[in-house]
Amino acid sequence: MAAYCNFDSLNVLLKASSKDIVIRLCNEAAVHSGTRFSETITTTAADCLSVDNRNAQQVLQSLKSLLQAAIFQGYTSPTELQTLFPGSFHKNLRDLLIKIIVDNINSWKTYAINNQVSLPRLVDFDWRVDVKTASDAISRMSVPTCILQMQVQENSDKVGQTADISNINVELSKETLDTMLDGLSKIRDQLSSVAKR
Repeated sequence: MAAYCNFDSLNVLLKASSKDIVIRLCNEAAVHSGTRFSETITTTAADCLSVDNRNAQQVLQSLKSLLQAAIFQGYTSPTELQTLFPGSFHKNLRDLLIKIIVDNINSWKTYAINNQVSLPRLVDFDWRVDVKTASDAISRMSVPTCILQMQVQENSDKVGQTADISNINVELSKETLDTMLDGLSKIRDQLSSVAKR
């Protein structure tokens, strides 16, 4: 069973006038990240279910707990998802929720991964080798250097908002590039050894 899920409050979903309302409420619950749902979402849910805002908030919180348990456990088949529900839960509502979860779990997982707190991500990179033809010192002329351009996506400031992508240009001498490649090779080897465990 899903931890902290009030299955009694989920029975209010039986008051929904259509399956689309239940799907919409599940989507709201799956992509919500705060501890409480906004007044707008709660009022919309209350109107759709013909209940007060307190009951609508409980339904949304219970849906959120159920969906988080399904996503966390990685359940994708109906038989696995049935284990989240108590035996006494309304059969038709259980089957509807299982169908909604199976149909949407991949998009909810993707949303959760893309909106988690993380370090900036490398989106793309490009490189080229240049030879300096002008310098204030003759010893630095005709020396090949690597120009590395990286596109990095920063963390977004607000949930549901895509962060900006910034370009970072780095000039690397042969020695610096050798040091960097040596370090990256060590990182690759360490990641490989951890993955084999």
